[in-house]
Amino acid sequence: MKPDIDYAVYLVTARTYLAGRDFYACIEAALKGGVTLVQLREKNLDLKGFLNLGENIKLLCDKYKVPLIINDNITASKLLNAAGVHLGQGDANIEAAREQLGDNAIIGISTHTVAEAVDAEKRGADYLGVGAIYPTGSKVDATLVGLQMLLAIKATVHIPIVGIGGIDESNYREVMNKGVAGCAMISGILAANNIEERVKTLINDCHNN
Repeated sequence: MKPDIDYAVYLVTARTYLAGRDFYACIEAALKGGVTLVQLREKNLDLKGFLNLGENIKLLCDKYKVPLIINDNITASKLLNAAGVHLGQGDANIEAAREQLGDNAIIGISTHTVAEAVDAEKRGADYLGVGAIYPTGSKVDATLVGLQMLLAIKATVHIPIVGIGGIDESNYREVMNKGVAGCAMISGILAANNIEERVKTLINDCHNN
């Protein structure tokens, strides 16, 4: 049975924003604060290093009963027994992920246009990551799509949509007000001085949305 996923406050990891702080402690602080989903996205590691990191993050996510999604790497997702995988437009395809991970895996796809969104839904994606909503420093080649494209995609597809790109506590509610399932954040959570309190603020904003 496919897990019921809460996308509301979706943490995407990046060690570059931690200013020397311990990676695991920061992820646990976010989990304590109440993040609803975690995506392990660490681009500069080989498979062995990624799996070592992933095993520890999976233990933390399991401790707080929060699903773990793996960025790009279908093999790592399977080996870590993660909840699923998030793929970009240029990554391995949805069909390959479904074949390797099974019917119960959560498969997310990054989309930037209505056509990409329709195609991803048709091919079996479980949710869409739409962005960048605002300018972002975490992905140098990010395409800025804005709120209008977010609304256009939401009006066209029937699967959950997650806004991503430049989202933080100052604009989280603005995106959630568009009726999306949640927002994915990197620096909006991990760059905070007090990560746990930042997440609690976001969760409060979500519930008051």
